[in-house]
Amino acid sequence: MSVAAWAEMAARAGLDALDLSIAFVPDRSERAVSALRRDIASAGMSVAMLTTYPDFTHPDPARRERELALAEETVRVAAGLGARLLRVTAGQAYPETGREEGISWAVEGLTRLAERTARSGVTLVYENHAKPFVWQYTDFSQPPEVFVEIVRRTAGTGLGVNFDTANATAFADDPLALLEQVIDRVVSIHAADTSARGALKMVLLGTGRVPFAAIFRRLKRAGFIGWVCMEEGSFQGEEGVRAAARYIRETWETA
Repeated sequence: MSVAAWAEMAARAGLDALDLSIAFVPDRSERAVSALRRDIASAGMSVAMLTTYPDFTHPDPARRERELALAEETVRVAAGLGARLLRVTAGQAYPETGREEGISWAVEGLTRLAERTARSGVTLVYENHAKPFVWQYTDFSQPPEVFVEIVRRTAGTGLGVNFDTANATAFADDPLALLEQVIDRVVSIHAADTSARGALKMVLLGTGRVPFAAIFRRLKRAGFIGWVCMEEGSFQGEEGVRAAARYIRETWETA
């Protein structure tokens, strides 16, 4: 499905905006990005967030520098699409990357990216991530304690948090306790559901283990007014998107 077709489907489903992967933007030239933005706007939609996959934990320092340059380019793409948010990651859990050096490299990469793009109009949001299809290994910061430590060490950089509900439920002992540790940095939510603990097995939102009502109540008490971006991974097509949207709206309104 093209991005233009997805935008039209999103409009039919009553969504407010799109959350796109950078993988959906193979041509990152200014002309192509502007054309894509026009295609999305023609469907009556806009881009809330662009998601990308910086890999700041690679053991090769030259590779980490290239990742920083690629991430800066992605910020420019996000700005060109009109997205105010860019989801970023720490990097992969390479077998040869130790815990402390991986945390330090991730903090350095995320901090430098935030500094270099501070005037872009795009807010970086770091996620408690699992494993994207473009990576060989899982996210280095999939363990909740590593994620929290990176959040702690990036305080004051302007880096926000994109809290993923399914990853928190699958990999943390208590997703609400994890949210509590980072709630003052949460800018956006990836609403996803999982049927398992210890592994991410995505299902239709509202049919798995994620305690959406409790998470939403806590966010409301904290005054959260940001984007809730659905990751609908049940492979039920447009009806799955519609059902997920109904569930999220109803659960948010009654929380």
